[in-house]
Amino acid sequence: MKKNNFCIIILIYFLFTNINQTLTAQNFFLKGQFWSNNQFFENPLETQTSLQNQLGYIPTLSIFKNLSNEKLIDIEWAHKINRIYSDQALLSSYDKPYRWWIRYSTDKLEARLGLQKIAFGPAQILRPTSWFDTIDPRDPTGQTDGVEAFRLKYFPNNFLSLWTWVMDTGSEKYSYGVRTELSGNSGDWGFTIHQNKTEDINQLGLLPIIMSGSHSRIALDYRYDGLIGFWFEGASFFSTNDLYNLATIGADYTLPIYNGVLIMIETMQINGSPNNNIILDSIKNINETYSVLMASVPIGLLHQVMAVAQLDWERSQSNYYLRWGITYDRFSLNFSLSANPKINDYRQYQDYLPTNLSGLGNVLEFTVIYNHCLLYTSDAADDTPCVDLGGRRII
Repeated sequence: MKKNNFCIIILIYFLFTNINQTLTAQNFFLKGQFWSNNQFFENPLETQTSLQNQLGYIPTLSIFKNLSNEKLIDIEWAHKINRIYSDQALLSSYDKPYRWWIRYSTDKLEARLGLQKIAFGPAQILRPTSWFDTIDPRDPTGQTDGVEAFRLKYFPNNFLSLWTWVMDTGSEKYSYGVRTELSGNSGDWGFTIHQNKTEDINQLGLLPIIMSGSHSRIALDYRYDGLIGFWFEGASFFSTNDLYNLATIGADYTLPIYNGVLIMIETMQINGSPNNNIILDSIKNINETYSVLMASVPIGLLHQVMAVAQLDWERSQSNYYLRWGITYDRFSLNFSLSANPKINDYRQYQDYLPTNLSGLGNVLEFTVIYNHCLLYTSDAADDTPCVDLGGRRII
């Protein structure tokens, strides 16, 4: 808790010592995302009704200052407020910081401290490297969890980038890691190592991985963009008690039909031995294979249709997802239908399937999203679409 307070004090100090100078330079954003989600479940949990409603809002304040020689310093603060209702009863409430960070960047370096998004790897749905995020392309809000960390990125040239980070785990011990990315004509490579020294038991991102205690993570990923896009992600998680190996291969191609139909396919293999794991004590060996087929097509300028089929090969179970999205200016309307196995169809470790492969039977969903943005800046070259405080559109 003291570490968190220390980072917040640094952020507040920067804000108040630079606010007058920053606002005089006319460089700040005030933006936000409001969403309303309504879900109808064919097979609700025993403690819930078949209808659930969700309301949420994320206000975001960004302040930045351009320094000399292509140097930039900026801060961002965002807070997430979310309420979920079952019938008229409050089911859950979320009221926590969503982002708060300070960043210094040049053409060769980026240093960022605070609650931030850290994501990498080319896979889209079945992602062995979803270690610190909860990104799911089927979520129309595009939201993802953040981590409290100091991250440093160095770009010695146009082909190589070097990352390192130190994360606050909420205990007396930190976790830390490094990543290298290399780009070339033959494709983009990434190599990642992360060390977690905490003794907690936790699930990693959207993965069906339950690690107990201190552990290490190592990953290799590759992407090639040609006539057909191709990628690979492989990761290993190991500790004194547990060992998991994951591998995903995927490809995408745009069919020259209508406005272009994007087809994506991924397959992930998971092998693991969760020895002496308190949660999965009765499962000594895991051998899972999952596949995903996704297709999306734009219809005109406003409409987008996405379809996703998922298969759990071991259980011979399928999940299906269909979404029709309409985007106009800052409004987005999304209608979706999910067809999933019922909860009682799952075996003992149902709660530890990949989050984006689990479901609650058939679900009908309607989501309204509104993104607003006010921009007050003297930088005419800024390319963020907003409305300034005088009411003019800035492009």
